[in-house]
Amino acid sequence: MSANPTAATSMNDIGTLILRLLLGGQMLFHGVGKLQSGVAMIGDALEAKGLPRFFAYGVYVGEIMAPALLILGLFTRPAAAVMGFNMIVAIGLAHMGDIFRITEHGAWAIELQMFYLLGSLAVLFTGSGKLSVSRGRGALN
Repeated sequence: MSANPTAATSMNDIGTLILRLLLGGQMLFHGVGKLQSGVAMIGDALEAKGLPRFFAYGVYVGEIMAPALLILGLFTRPAAAVMGFNMIVAIGLAHMGDIFRITEHGAWAIELQMFYLLGSLAVLFTGSGKLSVSRGRGALN
């Protein structure tokens, strides 16, 4: 017995929506935190690596604008790419020493960062789905 293609599409769209809401919603909390506390710490880390301090303001794009677009399902693929890049930078600046570390609770020390990075890649490849502002139309969604 074959599955109903319409039902499968609906289930995929619901799954994509849940992934977008989870990933974008959770990342948005980090962005709001950066709005409240500022980006000085990130600027310091960038400067220590020889990069311009003003790059720190990119965190607002990666942790506020991109997650908001992801939640809406608008320019989903570019937003997911920005979030993924944001996480690569975060891992590079703040978590390189944790890549091969296990926490006292038996968890991977960068599991949250990898959730955001790999979740962003999943959305980059799947797109927004039909339950989005863009309704899954076009290469950018």
